[in-house]
Amino acid sequence: MLLVTWNVNSLRVRLPRVLELLEKHRPDALLMQETKVDPGAFPHAELEAAGYRAADHSGGRWAGVAIAARAELGVAGVRTGLPGEPDAAEARWIEADVAGVRLTSVYVPNGREVGSPTFAAKLAFLDAMAGRATDLAAGPAMISGDMNVCPTDADVYDPAAFVGATHVTPEERAGLARVLAAGLVDSYRHLHPDAPGFTWWDYRQGHFHRGLGLRIDLVLVTEGLAPRLRSCGIDRDFRKGPKPSDHAPLLVELGDL
Repeated sequence: MLLVTWNVNSLRVRLPRVLELLEKHRPDALLMQETKVDPGAFPHAELEAAGYRAADHSGGRWAGVAIAARAELGVAGVRTGLPGEPDAAEARWIEADVAGVRLTSVYVPNGREVGSPTFAAKLAFLDAMAGRATDLAAGPAMISGDMNVCPTDADVYDPAAFVGATHVTPEERAGLARVLAAGLVDSYRHLHPDAPGFTWWDYRQGHFHRGLGLRIDLVLVTEGLAPRLRSCGIDRDFRKGPKPSDHAPLLVELGDL
Protein backbone atom coordinates (compact mmCIF):
# COMPACT_ATOMS: atom_id res chain seq x y z
CA MET A 1 0.00 0.00 0.00
CA LEU A 2 1.35 3.40 -0.98
CA LEU A 3 0.02 6.37 0.93
CA VAL A 4 0.82 10.06 0.45
CA THR A 5 0.05 12.84 2.91
CA TRP A 6 0.36 16.43 1.76
CA ASN A 7 -0.57 19.84 3.10
CA VAL A 8 -1.46 21.36 -0.26
CA ASN A 9 -1.99 24.91 1.07
CA SER A 10 -5.09 25.56 -1.10
CA LEU A 11 -6.35 22.75 -3.28
CA ARG A 12 -7.76 25.04 -5.95
CA VAL A 13 -4.39 26.71 -6.41
CA ARG A 14 -2.46 23.45 -6.17
CA LEU A 15 -4.84 21.15 -8.08
CA PRO A 16 -2.56 20.85 -11.15
CA ARG A 17 0.29 19.76 -8.86
CA VAL A 18 -1.98 17.30 -7.07
CA LEU A 19 -3.02 15.74 -10.38
CA GLU A 20 0.64 15.63 -11.38
CA LEU A 21 1.48 13.77 -8.17
CA LEU A 22 -1.33 11.27 -8.70
CA GLU A 23 -0.15 10.57 -12.22
CA LYS A 24 3.48 10.20 -11.16
CA HIS A 25 3.06 7.99 -8.08
CA ARG A 26 -0.42 6.44 -8.46
CA PRO A 27 -0.77 6.10 -4.67
CA ASP A 28 -3.48 3.95 -3.20
CA ALA A 29 -4.50 6.91 -1.06
CA LEU A 30 -3.75 10.63 -0.89
CA LEU A 31 -4.46 12.48 2.34
CA MET A 32 -4.64 16.26 1.99
CA GLN A 33 -4.67 19.09 4.50
CA GLU A 34 -5.33 22.83 4.33
CA THR A 35 -7.52 22.34 1.28
CA LYS A 36 -9.12 25.77 1.80
CA VAL A 37 -12.28 25.11 -0.20
CA ASP A 38 -15.87 25.91 0.68
CA PRO A 39 -18.28 23.06 1.36
CA GLY A 40 -19.66 22.00 -2.00
CA ALA A 41 -16.69 23.37 -3.94
CA PHE A 42 -14.35 20.41 -3.50
CA PRO A 43 -13.02 19.25 -6.93
CA HIS A 44 -14.50 15.74 -6.89
CA ALA A 45 -14.97 15.65 -10.66
CA GLU A 46 -11.34 16.44 -11.42
CA LEU A 47 -10.12 13.76 -9.03
CA GLU A 48 -12.57 11.22 -10.41
CA ALA A 49 -11.27 11.93 -13.91
CA ALA A 50 -7.83 11.04 -12.58
CA GLY A 51 -9.16 7.73 -11.22
CA TYR A 52 -9.73 8.70 -7.57
CA ARG A 53 -12.73 8.91 -5.28
CA ALA A 54 -12.54 11.40 -2.44
CA ALA A 55 -14.20 12.23 0.85
CA ASP A 56 -13.74 15.76 2.12
CA HIS A 57 -14.34 17.80 5.22
CA SER A 58 -14.31 21.34 3.92
CA GLY A 59 -14.67 24.44 6.03
CA GLY A 60 -13.81 27.38 3.81
CA ARG A 61 -10.70 29.44 3.36
CA TRP A 62 -8.56 28.45 6.34
CA ALA A 63 -8.48 24.69 6.86
CA GLY A 64 -10.10 21.59 5.35
CA VAL A 65 -8.96 17.97 5.04
CA ALA A 66 -9.64 15.17 2.57
CA ILE A 67 -8.92 11.53 1.74
CA ALA A 68 -8.74 10.37 -1.88
CA ALA A 69 -8.29 6.73 -2.89
CA ARG A 70 -7.99 4.88 -6.15
CA ALA A 71 -11.50 4.35 -7.48
CA GLU A 72 -11.28 0.57 -7.36
CA LEU A 73 -10.44 0.72 -3.65
CA GLY A 74 -13.10 3.23 -2.68
CA VAL A 75 -13.50 5.33 0.44
CA ALA A 76 -15.85 3.83 3.04
CA GLY A 77 -16.96 4.52 6.59
CA VAL A 78 -16.31 8.25 6.36
CA ARG A 79 -16.32 10.13 9.64
CA THR A 80 -15.67 13.86 9.95
CA GLY A 81 -14.74 15.80 13.04
CA LEU A 82 -12.73 14.86 16.11
CA PRO A 83 -14.60 14.25 19.38
CA GLY A 84 -13.54 16.91 21.85
CA GLU A 85 -11.91 19.28 19.34
CA PRO A 86 -12.24 22.97 20.25
CA ASP A 87 -13.92 24.12 17.01
CA ALA A 88 -15.50 21.53 14.73
CA ALA A 89 -16.28 24.21 12.12
CA GLU A 90 -12.57 24.46 11.29
CA ALA A 91 -12.70 21.06 9.49
CA ARG A 92 -9.42 19.54 10.70
CA TRP A 93 -10.14 15.78 10.94
CA ILE A 94 -11.51 13.12 8.59
CA GLU A 95 -11.40 9.32 8.76
CA ALA A 96 -12.21 6.61 6.22
CA ASP A 97 -11.51 2.95 5.45
CA VAL A 98 -9.30 2.23 2.45
CA ALA A 99 -8.06 -1.27 1.60
CA GLY A 100 -8.75 -2.53 5.10
CA VAL A 101 -6.91 0.26 6.91
CA ARG A 102 -8.53 3.09 8.85
CA LEU A 103 -7.00 6.29 7.48
CA THR A 104 -7.13 9.71 9.10
CA SER A 105 -6.14 13.03 7.58
CA VAL A 106 -5.50 15.70 10.22
CA TYR A 107 -4.50 19.34 10.22
CA VAL A 108 -3.50 20.31 13.77
CA PRO A 109 -3.97 24.02 14.58
CA ASN A 110 -0.88 26.18 14.20
CA GLY A 111 -1.14 27.77 17.63
CA ARG A 112 0.26 31.10 16.41
CA GLU A 113 1.68 32.47 19.68
CA VAL A 114 2.64 30.71 22.88
CA GLY A 115 0.21 31.58 25.67
CA SER A 116 -2.54 32.79 23.32
CA PRO A 117 -6.09 31.38 23.13
CA THR A 118 -5.17 29.77 19.80
CA PHE A 119 -2.23 28.04 21.47
CA ALA A 120 -4.52 26.70 24.20
CA ALA A 121 -6.87 25.44 21.48
CA LYS A 122 -3.96 23.64 19.83
CA LEU A 123 -3.12 21.83 23.05
CA ALA A 124 -6.78 20.90 23.49
CA PHE A 125 -6.85 19.53 19.95
CA LEU A 126 -3.79 17.37 20.66
CA ASP A 127 -5.49 16.04 23.79
CA ALA A 128 -8.56 15.16 21.73
CA MET A 129 -6.28 13.44 19.20
CA ALA A 130 -4.76 11.31 21.93
CA GLY A 131 -8.21 10.18 23.00
CA ARG A 132 -9.22 9.16 19.49
CA ALA A 133 -5.82 7.55 18.86
CA THR A 134 -6.49 5.20 21.76
CA ASP A 135 -9.59 3.95 19.93
CA LEU A 136 -7.86 3.69 16.56
CA ALA A 137 -4.88 1.80 17.98
CA ALA A 138 -7.06 -1.30 18.38
CA GLY A 139 -7.02 -1.98 14.65
CA PRO A 140 -4.91 -1.30 11.55
CA ALA A 141 -4.92 2.49 11.29
CA MET A 142 -2.82 5.46 10.22
CA ILE A 143 -3.06 9.06 11.40
CA SER A 144 -1.39 11.25 8.82
CA GLY A 145 -1.04 14.93 8.19
CA ASP A 146 0.30 18.27 9.31
CA MET A 147 0.86 17.98 13.05
CA ASN A 148 2.32 21.49 13.39
CA VAL A 149 4.69 20.05 16.02
CA CYS A 150 8.37 19.18 15.64
CA PRO A 151 8.68 16.03 17.79
CA THR A 152 12.28 16.77 18.88
CA ASP A 153 15.08 19.26 18.23
CA ALA A 154 16.34 16.88 15.53
CA ASP A 155 13.27 17.92 13.51
CA VAL A 156 14.22 21.63 13.48
CA TYR A 157 16.92 23.18 11.31
CA ASP A 158 18.06 25.46 14.15
CA PRO A 159 16.46 24.93 17.58
CA ALA A 160 17.95 28.18 18.85
CA ALA A 161 15.97 30.11 16.23
CA PHE A 162 12.69 28.78 17.63
CA VAL A 163 13.16 29.43 21.33
CA GLY A 164 9.88 30.87 22.63
CA ALA A 165 8.01 30.00 19.45
CA THR A 166 5.29 27.50 18.70
CA HIS A 167 5.89 24.01 17.23
CA VAL A 168 8.73 23.19 19.63
CA THR A 169 7.42 23.87 23.14
CA PRO A 170 7.42 21.13 25.79
CA GLU A 171 3.62 21.39 25.97
CA GLU A 172 3.14 20.73 22.25
CA ARG A 173 5.66 17.92 22.20
CA ALA A 174 4.04 16.33 25.24
CA GLY A 175 0.67 16.49 23.50
CA LEU A 176 2.04 14.71 20.44
CA ALA A 177 3.84 12.21 22.65
CA ARG A 178 0.49 11.29 24.22
CA VAL A 179 -0.88 10.56 20.76
CA LEU A 180 2.05 8.22 20.07
CA ALA A 181 1.74 6.62 23.50
CA ALA A 182 -1.74 5.46 22.57
CA GLY A 183 -0.02 2.80 20.45
CA LEU A 184 1.31 4.53 17.35
CA VAL A 185 4.68 4.64 15.59
CA ASP A 186 6.24 7.61 13.74
CA SER A 187 6.89 6.00 10.33
CA TYR A 188 9.73 8.25 9.26
CA ARG A 189 11.66 8.01 12.52
CA HIS A 190 11.06 4.25 12.63
CA LEU A 191 12.88 3.88 9.30
CA HIS A 192 15.26 6.87 9.54
CA PRO A 193 16.40 7.39 13.15
CA ASP A 194 18.91 10.12 12.33
CA ALA A 195 18.05 11.85 9.02
CA PRO A 196 16.36 15.29 9.31
CA GLY A 197 13.42 14.50 7.01
CA PHE A 198 12.12 18.08 6.77
CA THR A 199 8.68 18.47 5.18
CA TRP A 200 8.06 22.24 5.45
CA TRP A 201 10.11 25.28 4.45
CA ASP A 202 9.20 28.95 4.68
CA TYR A 203 8.59 30.55 1.29
CA ARG A 204 10.84 33.45 2.27
CA GLN A 205 14.60 33.91 2.04
CA GLY A 206 15.26 30.75 0.07
CA HIS A 207 14.74 28.49 3.06
CA PHE A 208 14.02 25.45 0.90
CA HIS A 209 17.20 25.70 -1.13
CA ARG A 210 19.21 26.43 2.02
CA GLY A 211 17.84 23.37 3.79
CA LEU A 212 16.17 25.40 6.55
CA GLY A 213 13.14 23.26 7.21
CA LEU A 214 10.96 21.62 9.83
CA ARG A 215 9.60 18.09 10.09
CA ILE A 216 5.96 18.65 10.99
CA ASP A 217 4.15 16.31 8.56
CA LEU A 218 3.96 12.80 9.98
CA VAL A 219 2.44 9.42 9.25
CA LEU A 220 1.67 7.61 12.49
CA VAL A 221 0.85 3.91 12.14
CA THR A 222 -0.53 1.49 14.68
CA GLU A 223 2.05 -0.83 16.18
CA GLY A 224 0.66 -3.79 14.25
CA LEU A 225 1.38 -2.02 10.94
CA ALA A 226 4.93 -0.96 11.86
CA PRO A 227 6.54 -4.25 10.72
CA ARG A 228 5.04 -3.63 7.27
CA LEU A 229 6.79 -0.27 6.79
CA ARG A 230 9.03 -0.47 3.72
CA SER A 231 9.80 3.17 2.91
CA CYS A 232 9.02 6.70 4.02
CA GLY A 233 10.30 9.91 2.47
CA ILE A 234 9.39 13.11 0.65
CA ASP A 235 9.26 13.98 -3.04
CA ARG A 236 11.22 17.24 -3.19
CA ASP A 237 10.10 17.93 -6.76
CA PHE A 238 6.71 19.04 -5.48
CA ARG A 239 8.29 21.75 -3.34
CA LYS A 240 9.81 23.12 -6.54
CA GLY A 241 8.36 24.24 -9.85
CA PRO A 242 5.23 26.31 -10.50
CA LYS A 243 3.03 27.27 -7.56
CA PRO A 244 4.46 24.87 -4.98
CA SER A 245 2.97 24.35 -1.55
CA ASP A 246 5.30 25.23 1.32
CA HIS A 247 5.07 21.53 2.30
CA ALA A 248 6.45 18.56 0.39
CA PRO A 249 4.37 15.38 0.11
CA LEU A 250 5.38 12.54 2.41
CA LEU A 251 5.17 9.05 0.90
CA VAL A 252 4.84 5.88 2.97
CA GLU A 253 4.84 2.33 1.61
CA LEU A 254 3.47 -0.67 3.47
CA GLY A 255 4.42 -4.14 2.32
CA ASP A 256 3.03 -7.55 3.18
CA LEU A 257 4.27 -9.40 6.23
